[in-house]
Amino acid sequence: MSRARLLARRAVIGSLGVLLLIQLVPYGRRHTNPPVAAEPKWDSPATRELFFRACKDCHSNETRWPWYSWVAPSSWLVQWDVDQARKQFNISEWNRTDQEGYQASKLVTEDWMPPNKYLIAHAHARLAAADKAALVAGLAATFGTRRPKGPRDLQESIEMP
Repeated sequence: MSRARLLARRAVIGSLGVLLLIQLVPYGRRHTNPPVAAEPKWDSPATRELFFRACKDCHSNETRWPWYSWVAPSSWLVQWDVDQARKQFNISEWNRTDQEGYQASKLVTEDWMPPNKYLIAHAHARLAAADKAALVAGLAATFGTRRPKGPRDLQESIEMP
């Protein structure tokens, strides 16, 4: 066996060993879906449907956890993304006062949301131009485009599921 082949074989075996070992890291398997506490008052059922199609896996407590969310290192990325998304904007906990929904239409317009890395594995979240325009308009109508003045402004937009 040639030296190059031997090195390649060792590299493959070493890589597989590392992949097996990182499965022991506990982060990335805490896949929880807490109960839905409150949902915003949507401007229309169409906006809600588009949001649930393209955004709910990260921005709600109704996440679908795919098979790769259980395998490190992809599980680490998925868990971190969902944790951060829920922290910023979670439609299942609309009774929180620190929501940043007013930025939603802008982020979709500027192609920041949904992120490309999400769209790679979730073809259902790809929106046609007309659907994207409808979602942007619906998000602006539902959440506004400016930071709310205070908790009282948010209280008016709460609707229990």
